[in-house]
Amino acid sequence: MTKTHDSDVAFIKALAELLRENDLTELQVKRDYAEDDSLNVRVSRQMMAAPVATVAAAPAAAAPAASAPAAPAAAPVSAPADPAQDPGAVTSPIVGTAYLSPEPGASAFISVGDTVSEGQTLLIVEAMKTMNQIPSPKAGKVKRILIEDGAAVEFGAPLVILE
Repeated sequence: MTKTHDSDVAFIKALAELLRENDLTELQVKRDYAEDDSLNVRVSRQMMAAPVATVAAAPAAAAPAASAPAAPAAAPVSAPADPAQDPGAVTSPIVGTAYLSPEPGASAFISVGDTVSEGQTLLIVEAMKTMNQIPSPKAGKVKRILIEDGAAVEFGAPLVILE
């Protein structure tokens, strides 16, 4: 059974402040006090930007579906409206900060129009001070880069579109 410690409330408030200050969406921490005494805390918040983008994309997708003759011409236009649905989208496997180059001042891993091979590093996502290389899942051409250098990314967020 977990006992309430006076410092737990202050600890949870500090986690919430850390979440807000670093623009994070979720933190999870386990604190062990003794063999049978611990505290598991998960602090999260809802980001409002994603639902707004989804709602805005829905009417645009519904309009081409209403007119059958325009459907073949509208298919390429509707794909960029929601990059996550693009078949060539490379998404983030983790929450973190995305970097387009290996270090500040260095040239970017990729540019729009580049041809990449399967397994080639497209960018880096830093999570908890660990640099995670994001490899290309397939060979192709870089159609779009959807993030800016140093941008915060969520799990599943589209990063790059490959053709």
